[in-house]
Amino acid sequence: MEKYKIDFIEFMIDCEVLKFGDFVTKSNRKTPFFINTGCYCSGLQLSGLGTYYAKAIEANFGSDFDVLFGPAYKGIPLSVATSMKLNDLSGQEVRYCSNRKEVKDHGDTGILLGSGIKEGDRVLIIEDVTTAGTSIEETMPILKNLGAKVQGLIVSVDRCERGKGEQSALKEISDKYKIKTAAIVTMKEVIEHLHNKEYKGKIIINDEIKKRIDDYYDIYGIK
Repeated sequence: MEKYKIDFIEFMIDCEVLKFGDFVTKSNRKTPFFINTGCYCSGLQLSGLGTYYAKAIEANFGSDFDVLFGPAYKGIPLSVATSMKLNDLSGQEVRYCSNRKEVKDHGDTGILLGSGIKEGDRVLIIEDVTTAGTSIEETMPILKNLGAKVQGLIVSVDRCERGKGEQSALKEISDKYKIKTAAIVTMKEVIEHLHNKEYKGKIIINDEIKKRIDDYYDIYGIK
């Protein structure tokens, strides 16, 4: 596993973003693990998060895009932090853009924040975690109507579970929109790195938690 992936897994633990217990997802699934990206709440944490996204983008997409698009609302800080880190790490200057939930009719009017998008712009969408693909369904018509060429989607964690059908949510998005999808890490990589391994004096995923995760994937895992 690449070092940036290992570092990111431990970064999520340090930021209390990756949690194990009893949770319910937006799609009403009872899950033993949860990724709460709302816990990234300081400048230092956002700087680190942007760095890991930038490294994953370079590994999976290179520089084949012009605009980094973060769907409202969680995608807004992700697009800003990551565009800054792409410039810091590789000198790649990309524009950032996000949408508003409601169209603004005064001052800086329109539905977009940040850079505008023009016909032919190559756009990479940045998200936190995708389970059902709802925000992408809302985002794609906006980008298509603007004439953008969507290059792909990058998320922080691939939960490795079914979306609306038998395939993973990321695979469903990839097939439906004919775009490449990628994640900084997958839950399989998280489990591989943390199961029965001590981190800062504590076992994060012991056999009991691993059994609960396995049971969850027996129900919601990719067939």
